[in-house]
Amino acid sequence: MNDKAKELLNDLVRLNVPAQDVEDTRRLLESCADIADTLGNPLVTHDEKNTVISKIFPESMHKFIMSVVRSGEIGSISEIFDEYTDILLEKEGSIRAVVRYVTPLTESQQADLRKFIMEKFVKDDVAIEYRRDPDIIGGFILNAGDVEYDKSYRTSLRAMRDSLHNKAAELAEKEEGGKRGSGDIISVLKTEVRDFDIKTGATETGFITRLGDGIARVRGMNSVMYGELVEFETGIRGIVQNLEEKTAGVVLLGDDHGLTEGSSVIRTGKRAGIGVSDALLGRVVDALGAPIDGLGSISAEDYFPIEREAPGVIERKSVSVPLQTGILAIDSMFPIGRGQRELIIGDRQTGKTSIALDTIINQKDKDVICVYVAIGQKSSTVAQVVNTFKKYGAMDYSVVVSASASDPAPFQYIAPYSGTAIAEYFMSKGKDVLIVYDDLSKHAVAYRAMSLLLHRPPGREAYPGDVFYLHSRLLERSSRLDDEHGGGSLTALPIIETLAGDISAYIPTNVISITDGQIFLESELFNSGLRPAVNYGLSVSRVGGAAQTKAMKKAAGNLRIDLAQFKEMEIFTQFSSELDQSTTELLEHGHMLTELLKQPLYNPLPHYEQVILLYAAQHDLFKGIPIGELREYRIELMNYIRTYGQDIIDEIEQNKILTDDLAERIERIVTAFEE
Repeated sequence: MNDKAKELLNDLVRLNVPAQDVEDTRRLLESCADIADTLGNPLVTHDEKNTVISKIFPESMHKFIMSVVRSGEIGSISEIFDEYTDILLEKEGSIRAVVRYVTPLTESQQADLRKFIMEKFVKDDVAIEYRRDPDIIGGFILNAGDVEYDKSYRTSLRAMRDSLHNKAAELAEKEEGGKRGSGDIISVLKTEVRDFDIKTGATETGFITRLGDGIARVRGMNSVMYGELVEFETGIRGIVQNLEEKTAGVVLLGDDHGLTEGSSVIRTGKRAGIGVSDALLGRVVDALGAPIDGLGSISAEDYFPIEREAPGVIERKSVSVPLQTGILAIDSMFPIGRGQRELIIGDRQTGKTSIALDTIINQKDKDVICVYVAIGQKSSTVAQVVNTFKKYGAMDYSVVVSASASDPAPFQYIAPYSGTAIAEYFMSKGKDVLIVYDDLSKHAVAYRAMSLLLHRPPGREAYPGDVFYLHSRLLERSSRLDDEHGGGSLTALPIIETLAGDISAYIPTNVISITDGQIFLESELFNSGLRPAVNYGLSVSRVGGAAQTKAMKKAAGNLRIDLAQFKEMEIFTQFSSELDQSTTELLEHGHMLTELLKQPLYNPLPHYEQVILLYAAQHDLFKGIPIGELREYRIELMNYIRTYGQDIIDEIEQNKILTDDLAERIERIVTAFEE
């Protein structure tokens, strides 16, 4: 702030303009830019400017605004208002005291309270506001300055409940080691009842200075942490997202009904987290872990923070165990391993979600826990996904976390972190977990909306500068732990939606650089009837054969190279009328492979079937079969092998190796079927 602006600020302080008039003036200047342009225009006379000021602005502001116009500092007026608001808040906050009660305090109690506040804060005069608040049940709560003294029955009851829970757990552990008498329980209850009136300590508190669009600007709470959970006086909670010199920006996790400027907020001392337990399996929950499927409450065994540091390199081990998707095109060419992060990317309506759902359905009886996170989806779409899981028996080992399009941006922002916290709970128990983020494009948009409301400066494509860190700290939590740390794994399938196939856009390139490969789905392939519409040239898995069984690796052979040669030759020969023998055979083989890789929705193939079909295709055992009859032929072939070649299936599933003897038996049984 320059010297002229400082002089104007001092004038504003001397005038002692009410805070409301300053806010009204600020809104007028922000909502109508023409007013500021007119006042700053040297061609407009002072009389004309004076007329505009007297007609539009509050009377207490007339003299100050005219001083600003004369000094030519109209461009600094917003900065002056900010400083003046801070001065008023400091002045008000230092002597601000609010008492919430159920039973009105007597005159002597009020006098004692005033004396206590004056001694505590060394003030000659204190304005005390009394508010009746039946929600605190009994007692009272005093907010003075940045401190809250909670002597309410509500808080005492909560403390008693938490203490009883903890002591009950301790007694249960003791019971495992030997018998205990009923007197233990009675003594615990007596202690808790006797200590009910023990007053809780002082809590750091603050108050709202600005509220709107699900964002609260809070003053006070000088020691609050980034990502900390805070609680407002109406009971709703929020997460601290901005830490500034004098205020904190808090995103509300609920409706702001009942909150106003001046409403109090207290620290909880906890990072934002979610209650987790095995009871989450088969349930649909919101971003805070509350059930939304109408099947009753979920009891929590533990509390996991939604933001958690990713496992270090020492705690991890290399990805070597395959996570079968059941999709022939992916398992053969772009294998996914347990602990990997494989991006599914493509335009809308190209089958991205279908690949994720097929993968989840294929985990049945494979001892893998699945977490599906729906971000910004329609509620009806999420309901269809849940019904699909129920139809194929996938809900038994799955959790669905939904932050629908109708939910506020903060819910869509924390949903993938909450889903990851649930996944990490199961991973900490040594389980293999698969998590699907559907999709992170909408997550980035929700974060952008939230950040702009928090007044963070936008960067490229209006996204905040830390949007890369937003997704990297989420996806880095996917890993495979070594045996010393439990041996669990977390595999991530993030989904990104592109526009017109542009994978070089900001968010797609960010996530591509974070993940270990991508499955690119193309609209042209989808519309041409190739389902799944995987582009074999742009898709890649950076884990590769390490995440494949030896049987699959041998059966797939040079499948990707064969398809690439076929595509190149198909383009080269589309205008040719005469083709030689080798070119014709290459094209026929390519058409056969393309048809073989087509797969219906919700029909994942078991490992043994993929191995047999790929081996047969790569060794020309399907040669001579018309393309139109190939699908029916392969179905009948597999039925025949299940009937007469169960020993082949058992050997593939048990050993995961394709020996020469086994390959010969596959050729014999396929030949027998043809005959």
